[in-house]
Amino acid sequence: MVKRSLDLDTLLRTLADRTRLRLLNLMRDREVCVCYFVETLQTSQPKISRHLAYLRRSGLVSARREGLWQHYSIVPPADHAVANVLRETLNAMASDKEAQKDIQRLDRACCNPAKFVKLQTAPVPAKRN
Repeated sequence: MVKRSLDLDTLLRTLADRTRLRLLNLMRDREVCVCYFVETLQTSQPKISRHLAYLRRSGLVSARREGLWQHYSIVPPADHAVANVLRETLNAMASDKEAQKDIQRLDRACCNPAKFVKLQTAPVPAKRN
């Protein structure tokens, strides 16, 4: 299957959903396992999976399987203008109150996954260098 590069139209359609924006915000500087998204966003696993599938189809997110766990991370767009739109969108999300709370919940879950029943054996999200 030939992957097409992410164009501006596709990026804008991808960003046009609050849940997808919140997911991208959590992946801003790290790779995250799907179970952490569910715990952090306090949303059902099917809804999270549906939005992650949309992000993957758009080419904005990639997935990596490790045993039972599926890890997701942002794929930086090749087009400079598209990359700038994504970067500015993520910068805007940094000042969003709900997005800030999401990051705090993810950080708490990463520090103590055993505290959360569904995260007890999940791998901790890895920060990017």
